Amino acid sequence: MKICVALFFGGQSVEHEVSVITGLQAYYAFDKETYDVIPVYISKDNEMYIGERVGDIAAYRDIPALLSASTRVNMVREQGKVYLREMHPKSFHKPQSILVDVAFPAVHGTNVEDGTLQGFFRTMCIPYVGCDVTASALGMDKFAMKAVLSYVGLPVLPCVLADCFLFDKEQEALVAQMEEKIGYPAIVKPVNLGSSVGIRIAHNREELLKALDEAFGFAMRVLVEKAITNLKEINCSVLGDVEHAEASECESPVAKDEILSYKDKYMSGGGEKTGPKSGGSAPAGGKSGEGMASLSRELPAKISPELRERVRQLSVKTFQALGCSGVARIDCMLDQDTGEVYVNEINTIPGSLSFYLWQPVGLPYDALLDRMVKLALKRDRELSNLSFSFDTNLLSNVKLGGAKK
Repeated sequence: MKICVALFFGGQSVEHEVSVITGLQAYYAFDKETYDVIPVYISKDNEMYIGERVGDIAAYRDIPALLSASTRVNMVREQGKVYLREMHPKSFHKPQSILVDVAFPAVHGTNVEDGTLQGFFRTMCIPYVGCDVTASALGMDKFAMKAVLSYVGLPVLPCVLADCFLFDKEQEALVAQMEEKIGYPAIVKPVNLGSSVGIRIAHNREELLKALDEAFGFAMRVLVEKAITNLKEINCSVLGDVEHAEASECESPVAKDEILSYKDKYMSGGGEKTGPKSGGSAPAGGKSGEGMASLSRELPAKISPELRERVRQLSVKTFQALGCSGVARIDCMLDQDTGEVYVNEINTIPGSLSFYLWQPVGLPYDALLDRMVKLALKRDRELSNLSFSFDTNLLSNVKLGGAKK
């Protein structure tokens, strides 16, 4: 019997469109002989939809038409099983109900990748692919991630954290602190966003204030770090869990500016198509829809074998220090003036699920997805051995002041 996987993508996030690409790439790549895959589109209003057109990338050119042709569903749990159930069935018709074995979030950004959606799946008691609630939240919060990695001795750049409310009251003091501790050039980034959204480099106070103003438009807290002027970015994916994890090939993204932008990552349109092949239509109907797979890059990264191994080891240690599971991508920074390597951030659900980093080491996309599902089922078995209740008679004699007698 096939395993039924509900593949979720979209959601209320600034990375909504990127998530659609990642989700449909995975949908096309799944081994359909082993899995029944139900693509579930989460709209920007956080409503879930299924239907024949939900799995067609071309349908997302007209979202209202897509939604009108699709079925709105919700996830419900009954008698120990989880279903996707039609919310508004037609009169005298039994609501459509699909039994789901595993939830697979292919989502990016705040409100979905940050533990929010994972918490919903955990409440439903359904196995789900990828990081748990805690690891997802840590991975999304760049400051919390730095704190954990620094605690275990992994190299991260120093930073200053700015809260929007405090910044309004004490702007002069905070800017002075940033200039004293970080200096220029400084990189300013929202604390809980990915895909290079809201990130800017500042070379002076005027640029710093503009960068802070933009970043605060995306997040309540902002991180300011020292910008490495002679930088080489090196990314590596990790697959596994805290018990065992392995590293992929390394890549070095090529930016057209001082920092890798959203446009560089997802709209570069250069190079050959690198989306996973499938029996259906192309994953995204062209280069503009290939997600991270369309990025201009050195793959493998043009680095020494010693540096490659250093980055791969750092990536695995970062993954396990944060308690991750499934697949993640760790972005490292090489200061080419000093030779120092720093962990920049982790993407707990990376764009395109980093399938392109696993192909060079002999792991095709369908096999990668299979491993991710098996890791989810493994964690579910481990959780089933834990106790989540403690039998007492605490409530037997409780009386509350407002209760009727």
